[in-house]
Amino acid sequence: MKALVIDVGTSSVRASIVAGDASILVEHRRNVGPSTPNPGFVEFDATAMAAAVIQVAHAAVSDADGVDVVGIANQRCSTIVWDRATGVPVGPGVSWQDLRTAGMCLVLKAQGIRVAPSNSATKLAFLLDMADPARERDLCFGTVDSWVAWTLSGGALHVTDASNAGVTGLMELDGSGWSMATLAGMNIPSTVMPRIVDSTGFVGEARVLAGSPLIGGIAGDQQASLLGQGATRPGMTKATFGTGGMVNLCVGDVRPAFDRRGPQGTFPIVGWRRAGQISWGLEAFMLHAGQAVEWLRDDMGMIASAAESEEVAAGCRTTDDVWFVPSLLGMGTPAWDFGARGTLIGLTRGSGRAQVVRAVLEGVAHRAADLVEAIEADGNMSIEALRVDGGMSVNGVFVQALADATQRPIELSPVTEATTLGAAFLAGMAVGNWSDPAELSTTWSPREIVGPKRHPNRQRWREACERARGWIPELSAIDF
Repeated sequence: MKALVIDVGTSSVRASIVAGDASILVEHRRNVGPSTPNPGFVEFDATAMAAAVIQVAHAAVSDADGVDVVGIANQRCSTIVWDRATGVPVGPGVSWQDLRTAGMCLVLKAQGIRVAPSNSATKLAFLLDMADPARERDLCFGTVDSWVAWTLSGGALHVTDASNAGVTGLMELDGSGWSMATLAGMNIPSTVMPRIVDSTGFVGEARVLAGSPLIGGIAGDQQASLLGQGATRPGMTKATFGTGGMVNLCVGDVRPAFDRRGPQGTFPIVGWRRAGQISWGLEAFMLHAGQAVEWLRDDMGMIASAAESEEVAAGCRTTDDVWFVPSLLGMGTPAWDFGARGTLIGLTRGSGRAQVVRAVLEGVAHRAADLVEAIEADGNMSIEALRVDGGMSVNGVFVQALADATQRPIELSPVTEATTLGAAFLAGMAVGNWSDPAELSTTWSPREIVGPKRHPNRQRWREACERARGWIPELSAIDF
């Protein structure tokens, strides 16, 4: 088997060829990043994204001399609306990071509709209000997976998989389909919505590619990473540290009991859907992981590159009681405090660059430990080990800090971005290369296991978090 995987992240589009033994044979990448025209606005050019998808897909298929099946992995919740007849977007794509609809979320909450600014729901309503206020045009809504499937199929497919549909804020809580009540309450015509399909199984042809291979796998990035790291049995857990940080727990066939958010701030998610059967998961979320390192690089000028943070942090054994809370634009699980702000405390005349950089890496690790504790509590499961991927997984100082803060062994993914493998696994199941998700758990072989070496002061960390919380009381009072 040779699977083509299109993996669309926040800043780039990748096309990879994955073999039947889960090895990556070919990779082509093109940077397609978002823009921030106004504070809180994060947009992207959907037409440029589609062109990048076509370019890297053709290059990868050509290198592989054809493929058997196609898989798609994508940034979730980012929203695109386009004209069904022409395929032309009606405006910019609105990123999952965009906060322009926060006020709309509060108005809807007062009406009994609970959605968050990060969901697709209000982004879709906003784009419709701009392009079709009378709701007369024949338009299509899609998350990025929908847009990629439309692009690869030459406009023949308007679909999304259940894992992506589940985080739009527009699906029924039991995953049975789109919520007609929510659509009506937000003045969203049901005709704009894509068909919800299984995460694994044939949905149509990639007609723009040589041989028109079948599209056999679709998943949101975090769910794809869960599959890619073989965490497919109940109780298995993975963490991804990219721009933000996510911890995901495989729950199984029974949905978590709470509706939208657990007592410790985690969310039920659709892990994947196969033959109409949903496998559920939980997600804990932190807004800043690699983004905190980018802040050190781009705004503070303390490091020249993200990779340099490891070398600089290794210049001291401890932070000398300097603490950094990575809540530059708020705090996620478990507190969900949008008024929290980044906090750097404990500085003395002896504090230097190394202590501050180490404090940032350790702060992200401590926030990750908060997520692990929250997901254990809401999932009522004990996590024995944490499988980890994402850009920060190659930073040795961070990984050791993560093992110390969580007091668990950290199993590092053999590939930095496991989303590609997860989408390949889903596509491979469609062609029979793997029998079922349970078999994927046997594919896991970490490149390294890092165990804890010390017991950091978690109480001191909690005290630092309390100082970060509530800095902007008006925002701290907002709850979606």
